[in-house]
Parts: sequence; structure tokens; C-alpha cells
Amino acid sequence: MLNGIWLSFFIAAFAASLWQWLVGGDSEVFARLVQSLFDMASVSVDIILVLLGTMTLWLGFLSIAEKAGMIRLLGRVLDPLFSRLMPEVPRGHPAMGLISMNFAANILGLDNAATPIGIKAMQSLQSLNPSRDTASNAQILFLVLNTSSLTLLPVTIFIYRAQQGAAEPTLVFLPILLATSASSLAGLLAVALVQRLKLWQPVVLAYLVAAALALGLLITTLAGMSAQALAAASTLVGNLTLFTIVMMFLVVGALRGVRVYDAFIEGAKEGVSFTVTLLPYLIAMLVAVGVLRASGVLDAGLSGIRWLVEGIGWDTRFVDALPTAFVKPLSGSGSRAMMIETMNNFGVDSFPGLLAATLQGSTETTFYVLAVYFGAVGVTRIRHGLGCALIADAAGIITAITVCYWFFG
Repeated sequence: MLNGIWLSFFIAAFAASLWQWLVGGDSEVFARLVQSLFDMASVSVDIILVLLGTMTLWLGFLSIAEKAGMIRLLGRVLDPLFSRLMPEVPRGHPAMGLISMNFAANILGLDNAATPIGIKAMQSLQSLNPSRDTASNAQILFLVLNTSSLTLLPVTIFIYRAQQGAAEPTLVFLPILLATSASSLAGLLAVALVQRLKLWQPVVLAYLVAAALALGLLITTLAGMSAQALAAASTLVGNLTLFTIVMMFLVVGALRGVRVYDAFIEGAKEGVSFTVTLLPYLIAMLVAVGVLRASGVLDAGLSGIRWLVEGIGWDTRFVDALPTAFVKPLSGSGSRAMMIETMNNFGVDSFPGLLAATLQGSTETTFYVLAVYFGAVGVTRIRHGLGCALIADAAGIITAITVCYWFFG
């Protein structure tokens, strides 16, 4: 799928450029296309250089947390909930520990750690699946909650905003938290409705009510604040939470006898190799997006949407960030490219730039997760998995737009 999308970007750009040259008389359009190739390739390298240091740093801290048993500890906190949402999985089954660890890593924004753990969890669930080519209820619920991307610390988005020169990289912390919470809740409710899960069980209700109360308290606290105060609160909470978790990794690791420096170096080495492998993918998607915009295709499509929105009488500022929302379910690298391109074009702290970052953190790459997780276990019949995942995506996107108008409008 990604191959076709990537190729279609270039074909559409070339066709639109031919039209502008032959019909519109624009002889400079191909010069803009070629220049965009080199410009976006250069931007990709700049991004990787910043990402290299930051990802190496974060994976070093994660290595300390893993050796100290903190990821497993977080997993045990979630085990009572998932054992009831997945009744066909026996208590104490290895899948439960892997599922809990996967969500713990996702909550911390550690995508690179969550993915391999998630694949192992899906393989463990497959061992209980009576139909080898058809997704089980437990596998669908696990996948949908993964695609909803419930993340406490969207570190990668902070990194990209910092690289683009944002005055406060963590400014989007609270908007992303609200949007991703909405997508996760919508995904859970959609699956529960189809699978007839008993969400009113005391343990399940305890988790859901606790989460709802926490979010409700957060929203109530923020409701009476001015836009300036909201921005300041988001920045403070984001920075405080991030550094508190780093200190928790270090202190708990040291108390549990982990050689924190050695563990950090071990994880940091993995960060170097991981980041370098991202460069070809980042260049590929950024240059494709660059030629699409240089040819005028992207602007023409957005102009059509803007025309429809204006006809309804709505505020049109959100339209400029929609490319990120459109591509996110299809490709993580593609949506990152759209987000970065929006930041470059409108400004990292502009409304479209802030909304694009929030949209990037509101959901996961649905079709990628479907392909990787189900492909790893040979499942070809995904039943209601895709429909429920797309419901979660829609909820996250709508909430992201609404919250950004609230925070930054």
C-alpha cells in the first residue's frame, strides 16, 4: 500500500506540472519540482542529526527502566483490566504480561520498544486462537487499542518541534493527551459494542472511572483558564512530567542495583543504530510530499476542502493541517513528513503547525499496525478490526481539531 501511495505522489505531481506547463504556460514548474527534491533531502538530514542525539538519549534511559523492572511493574498495574476485557485469555497467560508491557511502553511514548513487544504479544494471543487465519476477539481489541495510540509522553513530536525551532516544544502536550484519550475511549467502546464486552464489571469500571475522573479533573481545571495560561500549563506539565520520569528511571534503577551508566550506554548504542535506519524512509517521504506541494496538487486539494468549509460557514484554519490527518492512518513516515512540511510552510508555532503536531499524536498508523501485527501471525481475516480502528482514528482527529481551537484558537 505504501509503495502505491508513494508512487502516486510523484505521478500526480508530474501530471499536474505538465498541465501547468502546457495549459497554464508555467515554464518554471519543473525547476520547482527539482529544487524541492534537494531541499527536502537536506531537511531530512537536518532532522536525523537532531533525532540521533535525542533518541539515543531516550533509549539510554529506557534501558535503565527495563533493567530496573519498571516496565514490568507498570504492566502489572494494567493486568487486572485486560484479563477482564479479554476473557478468553487465561489469567497468568504470558500474553497478559506482554500486553501490559506493550501498553506501558506506548503510554511512555516508546514506540520502538512497544512494537517488538506488541508483536510478541500478538504471537502469544495467536497460540490461543482456534482459527489460525481469523483474528480472535482478544487480538482485535489489542490491535484497536494500539492504533488509538494512548500516549502520555509523545517524545518524538516534541523532538520534531524542537528541531523546527519551536519556542516551547512541549506546548502540545495537553492537546495530544486529550485527543489520544478520546481515540482510545472510542476504540474501546466500538470493540466493546461489537464483542458485547461487560464494561460494567467492577474492576473495569474502576479503571475507566479513575481515568475519566482524572481527565475530567484536568479539563475542569483548564476550562476557566485563558489561552495564555493554557499554553503555560501545557508547557509546565509536559516538562515536569518528562523530567520526573527520567529521574524516576535513574533513582529506582540505582536503588535496585542497576549500573545505571552502563545500562544507559547499552541502550544508547541501540538508539544510534535505530535512528540511522530512519534516514532513507524519511528522505523518501519528504521528497514525495515536497514535489506534491511544489506541483500545486496538495494546495488544489486543500483549496477544494476549504471552499466546502467556507460554504458551511466554518473556520477554515484547520484545513492546512489536514494532510497529516489524511496520511496518518496509512503511513507513519508519511504523516511525519506532512507534519514537518506543514511546520516548514506555516511556522512551527502557527495554528496549522500546532494542529498538525496534535493530529500526529492523536492516533497511530492504523494500516501499518494492521499489516505488521496481523502479518506477524498470518491472520488474513481481520473481521471488525479495521472498522473499530478507523472509528478510533476519527474520534482522535475530531478531538484534536476541537482541542486545538480551545487551546490555540
